[in-house]
Amino acid sequence: MAYLRPPSRQNKDSRLVIGVDEVGRGCLAGPVVAAAVILPADRPDWVLEVKDSKKLSAKKRELLASKIRESSVWSVAEMTPEIIDQFNILNATLLAMHRAVLSVFQIAKQERDLSVEDFLVLVDGNQNIPDLTFAQKALIGGDNLSKSIGAASIVAKVYRDNLMKEADTSYPEYGFSKHKGYGTEEHREAIMVYGPCPLHRKTFRGVYEYVR
Repeated sequence: MAYLRPPSRQNKDSRLVIGVDEVGRGCLAGPVVAAAVILPADRPDWVLEVKDSKKLSAKKRELLASKIRESSVWSVAEMTPEIIDQFNILNATLLAMHRAVLSVFQIAKQERDLSVEDFLVLVDGNQNIPDLTFAQKALIGGDNLSKSIGAASIVAKVYRDNLMKEADTSYPEYGFSKHKGYGTEEHREAIMVYGPCPLHRKTFRGVYEYVR
């Protein structure tokens, strides 16, 4: 991947930035998804449009996600509702982030002679990723402060939204294509009427009350 410039080992500021973000943490159903992205070094014009995925229209997210996937090093990792229920949502989210970062590193490493010292991981939020041997920095509101994190938020959001649209075909009574698993009034009413499905997080309030 020619757009990965070999970093200068004398200048830490030249480290390749891996942006990391997650989506779906507050949902009642579906996986939590993390994405890690290394943007192209030449910074094409579309990078200027990258920001928090929640501030973009669905059409714009899809367009930018396509551009990011075509020209960046990226990876996604998802944790199922079963894993979320077993380890709790925070640990599942951090595990997804950990796996996404390691996957991106392995992809980049195939193209260049790189080590962990050549990277800086920027994480959206207030907590670093545990057990990660990379230099990292947590940024509150990072999806608006860092283009790399913003790109990760877009990739993760589009990936997860598409998963939930597919889930709607199997469980149409819940309306997953509309709310993507978040706890809307419509979704909560459907859980009350039909009970949880295999995609629901059984330990979450709004779901566990109806587990039979």
